[in-house]
Parts: sequence; C-alpha cells; structure tokens
Amino acid sequence: MSTTTTAKPITPTLASTVRPSEAVLRNPFIRLDPKDNVVVARMEVPAGTPVAAEGTTALQPVPAGHKMAARAIAKGEPVLKYNTVIGFAAEDLPAGTWMHSHNIAFGDLAKDYRHGLDYVPTDLLPPAERARFQGIVRADGRVATRNYVGVFIVSHSGATVARQIAKFFDADELAPYPHVDGVVPYIHEQGSGMEKSGEPMDMLRRTLGGYVRHPNTAAALVIALGQEHNELDAFLEHQGLERGPLLQTLVIQDAGGTKKAIAAGIEMVRAMLPEADKARREPCSAEHIMIGMQCGGSDGFSGLSANPALGAAMEILIRNGGTAILSETSEIYGVEHTLTARARTPEIGKKLVARIDWWLKYNEGRDTQINGQVSPGNNAGGLANVLEKSLGGAKKGGNAPLMEVYEYAQPVTEHGLVFMDTPGYDPVSATGQIAGGANLVCFTTGRGSCFGSVPSPTIKLASNTPMYARMEADMDINCGPVIDGDATIAEMGQRIFEQVLRHASGEKTKSEALGVGLNEFVPWPLGVAD
Repeated sequence: MSTTTTAKPITPTLASTVRPSEAVLRNPFIRLDPKDNVVVARMEVPAGTPVAAEGTTALQPVPAGHKMAARAIAKGEPVLKYNTVIGFAAEDLPAGTWMHSHNIAFGDLAKDYRHGLDYVPTDLLPPAERARFQGIVRADGRVATRNYVGVFIVSHSGATVARQIAKFFDADELAPYPHVDGVVPYIHEQGSGMEKSGEPMDMLRRTLGGYVRHPNTAAALVIALGQEHNELDAFLEHQGLERGPLLQTLVIQDAGGTKKAIAAGIEMVRAMLPEADKARREPCSAEHIMIGMQCGGSDGFSGLSANPALGAAMEILIRNGGTAILSETSEIYGVEHTLTARARTPEIGKKLVARIDWWLKYNEGRDTQINGQVSPGNNAGGLANVLEKSLGGAKKGGNAPLMEVYEYAQPVTEHGLVFMDTPGYDPVSATGQIAGGANLVCFTTGRGSCFGSVPSPTIKLASNTPMYARMEADMDINCGPVIDGDATIAEMGQRIFEQVLRHASGEKTKSEALGVGLNEFVPWPLGVAD
C-alpha cells in the first residue's frame, strides 16, 4: 500500500485503444453473474449478430449499455442482473430479445432486510501503514483539503450583497494571499417565505452551519437583511456558532443599505484574509478524507464500471480509516436490503428502512423516480427502471459494512461507509454531504455531467471511453477500460484511490479548473412556502 502522494499520473485509455472488430471478438456482451438471464451490450450490437458465448443471436439492434435476453424468459418471470431482480418480463421473451423498459415491468419486491446479520468488520490497516496526503490541519485537529473564505446569507435577501463582496476578490486582490483558494458566495433561495420553525428551518440551519464550520472554510462572513424568518442570532445560537476574528456578521439594514453593506463586507473579508493565508499543507493520514459519493446522468455502464470501481476505491479508503458517504435515498430503493444486511447493528439497518418508508409516503401518488420511471437520460442510457438504477448506484459503496445512517446535513462522525438521507437531485444531495463534512466529492456519470462543488471539489468519473473522449475537459477519470476489457474493477479502484489522494493534496479537479461549483450550493427546500 502506497503511503505517499507520489503515485505516477494516470493516463486514461482513449476510445481508439479498442477497435470495434477487437471488441466483437472479445464478446459484444458482458455477463455479470452466471445466474443472470440478461447480458449487457459493450457497444451497439446490430440485429442478427451471433453471440456464441450465450448460444444465441441478437434478434433486434441492442444499443450500447442496454440488455439482451440470454435465454427465453416467460411472462412474469423475474429479470436478473447481478443475480438481483430488476423487474419482471412483461411478455414471453425469446433468447436474443432486446430488453428495456418496453418489456420489463416494474413491480413490488419481497425483501429480506437481514438487519446486521451479514455484518463483517473492516480489517483496518494499522495507523502507521495508512496512506497519506498533503492536508491542512486546523487548530481543532480537523483536516481540510481546500482553504476558502465563505460569504454566507441567512436568507435570499442578502444574495446581491454576498455576490458583490465575493466578486470583489478577484485574482489580483487575492494575489497577496496565495494559500487562500478563493472567496466564495453561498447563495440560496430560503430563509424567508418559509416555515419559521420545525424540520424545514432546522434543515436549512444545519446545512448553513455545516458549511460555516467545514474544515475547508478558513473564515466566514454571515450576512442578513435584518428581518428574515431565519433570524441571524437565532441561526448562530441554533448552530452553536460564536462571532470572532474568523466568523464575522453583517446586517444590511444596520449598515445603511446595499452599497454601504458591500463596502463594509469587503473590509471584513479583507481583514480575515491574512489569518486564512497562514494555512499550510502537511502530511496527513487518509483517515481524514471523507468522500461524498454521487452519480448523475447514469447509463447502462455506470453500474458495471464507474460505480463498482468507485466502490473498490472506497473499500481501500475505508481500510485506511477514511469515510465514504452513500446518499440519494430514492436511488437505492429496491436494493436497500443489501445495505441493511451489512449494517453494524440491527438498529442502523432499521434507520435506513425508516428513511425509505418516509420517501415512499412523501412520493405517494406522484410521478417520481421512486415510483418506477427513471429520467429520460437514464432511460436512453440503458436503465429500464429505478430498480436497475438502484442496483448500480449502491455499488458505489462497495461491500463495506454500513456503520451509520444520518439525516440530511447532519454532522458525520463515524468512519467507514455511512448513509445520508438525501434526494437524488445531485446539487441538493452533494450540498447535504458537504454540510455533513465531506471534504471531497466523487461523481460517477455515464451520459456526462458538468457538476462541480465548493468548498469540497468534485472528481468526475466517466463510465465509458466514448463519453470520456467527448467530454474530456470535464471528466477526471475514465473508467471505460473496465468495459473495454483493459482493466479490472480492482485495478481501476486503485487508480481512483491514488487520484483521490492527489486531489486531496491540492491538485485541481477539472471542475475547479473550469470554475464550476459556485452555483451548486442548493440546500434541500423542504416544507411549505408562505
């Protein structure tokens, strides 16, 4: 196991390394489990293509990432992928049939939750043998991967003032402070016109508080208009935050209006920059890395390459004492029993089921993903329904035991694989994970994504080589070699882990280089607007 950050750079495999003729000879389909009755197309497969490995012939064209019946499947029979039910045959289907949402019916499943019965503790590496990265150690011992000054608002009424203050600190203004990564405004649409107490307000406050306290936030300015529902002093008290040299507050009405507030805020930030710039990187154990795991724009390859490869990387991180946060509750529906069985205690497993039950009630009677149909992009990429998407999405956590379940934006204190209840919508989900303490985000995608985040940067993983080549300026890692047959899941997992160490040490991600992430702070807008 490497204990430094000097790993050789990874050169992603490009589309030209595997010619279509070679891929056909290898087998145009991937079999995931001996018991599966479907296989997945590596590439677009024309009708009439013989599939010797399965003893059949493709009866219709099968798009890349889509499924084909490997044998005859009777109407009502479960459709198995990874030896897991992803739906039921909507009609009698001969071997060689293209399998997708038009002939795979969504249905209820009988699930054996086995709360904690399959729990196996992680074999942790001794502290002296754990991988290391160049981190920023805060005064209280927490470790950062970035060093930002944040400009926050308790309600949307302060948005313009916050944006203008942050905008002032361009590259020239920050040149004297080379160890500060930037001055960032955190803009949202809540704080007024919402429930004044209860879960919606609590959730907003702990999200904002989590960002203010985040290890990657060196200093913070919190702005209020002066009359919002999320009252400034009440917010600070709720979150146990105290004003000080690195936590300043500004009330626009008291400052004399917009122009004067912007000028005052600029001076407050300017006064905090010298102290923030004192941050220096030093060798730190990988146990201080906390990854928020996301997937978006998934395709039929996501669950075969990028997601399981990320899962393999997270297993390495967890053995090194680190933490991986799995989320997007509506996108594990149907496979949650694979997590509850690995729960550290039965009570932790039951927490996860309780969140699933909440989502089912919350979505009852609505045209949403948890009720079966995935997004048009997911569907075009080869995913028939939410069961199939969930099967692939859950693989981001590998096979690690489930150590705890958290509600949205709660501080994550356990190490290992944990679950945070969030929506599937990526900006909202990642915002909750970062508020909980994630200091990096790993985002898998098959169709392509331009997501970024601050103060914790996003590392994007492509599921297939053609998309990586098409969107190379946005993608950090190509997991396509797994599909191309040029790398194993374990090999790709090691590559991902080594690149995580480099980004944790300060190497910019593609989204950082492009300046993406300033508009992706989206607290969950739960509750009633008034």
